[in-house]
Amino acid sequence: MSTIEHASELPAWAAILVSFFLVIGASLALIGTIGFVRLPTFYERIHAPTLGTSWGTGGIVMASMIFFTVLSTRPVVHEILIGIFVTVTTPVTLMLLARAALHRDRTERNPGVPAEGPAQPPVEIADAE
Repeated sequence: MSTIEHASELPAWAAILVSFFLVIGASLALIGTIGFVRLPTFYERIHAPTLGTSWGTGGIVMASMIFFTVLSTRPVVHEILIGIFVTVTTPVTLMLLARAALHRDRTERNPGVPAEGPAQPPVEIADAE
């Protein structure tokens, strides 16, 4: 029998903890989705799902770790790799999307997009005499 078929044997304290993390993770993912739909501009829109994905995945991964650790009576921590992968790749993807959109908007000279910042003047090194 698989571990899922033994889910009825899960102790009440573990079921409550798993439910708590599942609800938190799903709620954060839902908030990210609502933010994606409701926010007006692309630059605002990419922020909400990033946070929802990272923190929502964390809650669901935590619930999975508790569930399978309790049912299999051994530590199950390989889900941490999923959490690390999502936590590392989501912000990188956000930055790449934002920079590509900013470059496109600057190239097309769209109004409301800030121009590139002024170049930093070279620092002059005074002669120490």
